[in-house]
Amino acid sequence: MKKSIRLYVSGVVQGVFFRDFVKENAERYNVKGFIRNLNDGRIEIFLEGNVDEVNKMIEMCKTGPKHSQIKNVEEKEERFQDFKIFKVLHI
Repeated sequence: MKKSIRLYVSGVVQGVFFRDFVKENAERYNVKGFIRNLNDGRIEIFLEGNVDEVNKMIEMCKTGPKHSQIKNVEEKEERFQDFKIFKVLHI
């Protein structure tokens, strides 16, 4: 079964290799989508793939890499969009 979700992560998440951490794990778990910094200091992540792998990614995003400090993770269910890769977007 497939799952798609959008996360908004706030805290100390920019400048601590958060995007690279998520991209590496998404590739490890074959999860597709994107990640990008937002102007308000949060990070937006769109994840889609098999339910178990997406759920693992959600939990990883709630802890983040070593120097991150996650304050809040907002989850929003999304429609499956059939992304082919996981990308880091730059705004």
